[in-house]
Amino acid sequence: MLRVALEGRLRHCAQVITLGVRPNFTDYDPAEQRLIREAETVYYPSSLYADLLDAMGKRTFPSYHTYKFAQDKIKQTALFQMAEIPHPHTRIFFGKRQKKTILDYFQLPLIAKIPRGSALGKGVFLIRTVDDLARYCQRSGPAYIQEYFPLTRDMRIVVIGGRAVHAYWRVARAGAHCTNVAAGGEIDLSPLPADALQLAENTARRCCWDDVGLDICCHDGRYYVLEANMKYGLEGFRRAGIDYERLMAQFILHGEI
Repeated sequence: MLRVALEGRLRHCAQVITLGVRPNFTDYDPAEQRLIREAETVYYPSSLYADLLDAMGKRTFPSYHTYKFAQDKIKQTALFQMAEIPHPHTRIFFGKRQKKTILDYFQLPLIAKIPRGSALGKGVFLIRTVDDLARYCQRSGPAYIQEYFPLTRDMRIVVIGGRAVHAYWRVARAGAHCTNVAAGGEIDLSPLPADALQLAENTARRCCWDDVGLDICCHDGRYYVLEANMKYGLEGFRRAGIDYERLMAQFILHGEI
């Protein structure tokens, strides 16, 4: 069976031919173009080609739907709300007039984020005062405002092909509000609650996301999905001794993805 990938996520996987992402389809030579057209599945097609391949009726992994929500907290929040997935109280405020009403809906402290294009814990702000909020609102673009949970840890659960394949706690460093590993958070491989794992799998299924790292927390005895990461890091796999490339190769060989 012909297996082709564009992005480099599977470049060391012997079962897949990785071609790279090229800005113009005509940058691929005729033989490579034929490989893409004839492949049953194109793996990691990139955001550039995912929707184009979907329009042609070509199956991709991750799904077209997965790419559509990558690094877009506004769309993710809207989908969580529509699908009734537990998510912290969140609102989007557009323009100066709407931003002036933020404190009509939220109490301080609150969380403010850069809603599009941010990752690795960057673009997340703990707003404690009115002055903090005013400085955040000076940024261009919409304000993404979320209720504040006083957390010292949360969970990263990676769901591939509908199954939670790896999960760990992320523990914030002392005095920090952000648990992201890239921002200094620590990985704790202690077992996670079964209810959190089930929530992650249900969320991925209902959102049609087949390769996603979901951030989940527990607040006042209830689990919430904080956000979805389509380009999650692999440090958690390494710490747990999981060979990510071998895992993906097995999924591919067994037809699971």
